[in-house]
Amino acid sequence: MTTAKPPLWVWVLLVAAIFGVSSAGTLLQQIELDPLLKASWRLQLTAVVLFPFAFFQWRQQPSEVKEQMFEKRTLGILALSGLALALHFGAWVASLKYTTLTHSLLFVTAHPLIVVAGMFILGIVLTGVRQPTHRELFGAMIGFAGAALTLLDEGTQQGDNTVTLLGDSLALLGAFTVVGYIVCGRILRAWMPIFLYAFPVTLLAAVLLLPASMLVESDYATYGVFGWLDAAFFGWFLALALIAGLLGHTGLNTCLKYLSPLVISACVTLEPVIGSLIGYAVFDTSLPGRWTWFGGAVLMIGLLLIVTAAPTETDTNNQTLEASKDA
Repeated sequence: MTTAKPPLWVWVLLVAAIFGVSSAGTLLQQIELDPLLKASWRLQLTAVVLFPFAFFQWRQQPSEVKEQMFEKRTLGILALSGLALALHFGAWVASLKYTTLTHSLLFVTAHPLIVVAGMFILGIVLTGVRQPTHRELFGAMIGFAGAALTLLDEGTQQGDNTVTLLGDSLALLGAFTVVGYIVCGRILRAWMPIFLYAFPVTLLAAVLLLPASMLVESDYATYGVFGWLDAAFFGWFLALALIAGLLGHTGLNTCLKYLSPLVISACVTLEPVIGSLIGYAVFDTSLPGRWTWFGGAVLMIGLLLIVTAAPTETDTNNQTLEASKDA
């Protein structure tokens, strides 16, 4: 529930949370490790952090909710959500290896474009699917145009990374697959507490990434399943859990009690800019090329038009934030 006049500390927390969320990409990029294994470790530590909260919520639930948790339909949706989250993380973390930080963040946060495009296509072939509003369609067209403009920087450097079509496509795949996670969450979160949803899905995604890493990555044979416990990696993954996870995503969900989801969704669109500045200031990743600046700004304008197009649909914005909690 939001209040008319949120206290000052909420705005301070919102700023800190946006910076926390935005730090994830540049922190992951500093870890020298194959991407699928890196993504699994990230989710493993997130699951460890989520477990005590999930255990506490489980103890508070009535027997009806506990029984519903183990129904075939519930388990099936949880499995699909875990698969979508695994694909999202695997694709996004891989994109951080094959393209620049800014391009990865721009494309992975572009899932509102995919939602609008999907609504438009499904609305044509199926009955009962809401068609996008004119403003949403206009925002999507602007967003896709901005994304295309950023591709003119293909081959340019940002720090140690180069803009490539492969990397940008992986980030866009990450945006596409997170939509599946959001849809599953919208179904289950109508009655399931957040940690009881997030913990099993996050754990399943971490587990699913392990055989994929074992099959195609050499680092799996070197470091194994729990290599994040090694002193060389533990600090990085702990920073991801505390800064990007606890401060960032938990902070955003705390702000939802006092601020409109619309305000927070709009602030989240700043992640590519803030994440790039964090990388530049802290890790000397350098700044992106001029077409990325221009096209990225156009893309972000399109995203803002979409997220502000239907302010009454707070459930969609709410679930988008909850989905990012495990990211």
